[in-house]
Amino acid sequence: MIRVLICDDHLIVRQGIKQVLAEAEDVQVVGEAANGPDAIQRVRAGGVDVVLLDIAMPQRDGLDILKALKSEFPKLPVLMLSTYPDRQYAVRSLKLGAAGYLNKSADSEQMIDAVRSVARGKLFITPSVAEQLAGAIGAGGPGSRQADDTQALHELLSHREYQVFKLLAAGRSVGEIAEQLVLSPNTVSTYRARVLEKIGVRNDVELALFAVRMEQAG
Repeated sequence: MIRVLICDDHLIVRQGIKQVLAEAEDVQVVGEAANGPDAIQRVRAGGVDVVLLDIAMPQRDGLDILKALKSEFPKLPVLMLSTYPDRQYAVRSLKLGAAGYLNKSADSEQMIDAVRSVARGKLFITPSVAEQLAGAIGAGGPGSRQADDTQALHELLSHREYQVFKLLAAGRSVGEIAEQLVLSPNTVSTYRARVLEKIGVRNDVELALFAVRMEQAG
């Protein structure tokens, strides 16, 4: 029996995943967590073979929790779940030690296959993610250097920094971003300062231009 812990801050999503996994006789959901710290505590309690971990979560995002889990439990398979396009987080997740990356829109058969694969110690990679990996490993040809440089800078950002980056690039104000992400304006300003420093731009206009170059390179 494969014992699974589901970590997602949305109850309805956890219920949906439980319903999907209930179709597999060899898979049992043994726990749920609504945030990263709770997930770590549950894993520490033992009896978990696979963790299904959402990327976008409050407090500490999924990538931070992935790093913490792999540091403390290096052999524990963690399957990342996301609603984001594969190209945004798949490679980053795998580089941080995830056993697989799956979009929440995946059908039930694919999700069960993913759980079984990672439980056996294998990587679970969809064709789309494989394409992203191939591009990350060996880019060549005209313009690839710029694409690599842009991607390298982009990968320096944490999940929350990336959210702020995208909203700033879309022309949102600090106040609007704070409201959308349920953060204080001061916190958003801190993230903005980090993003500008990491990307190497001086203001929001240069940041928007960087975002355009990133889209063209991707």
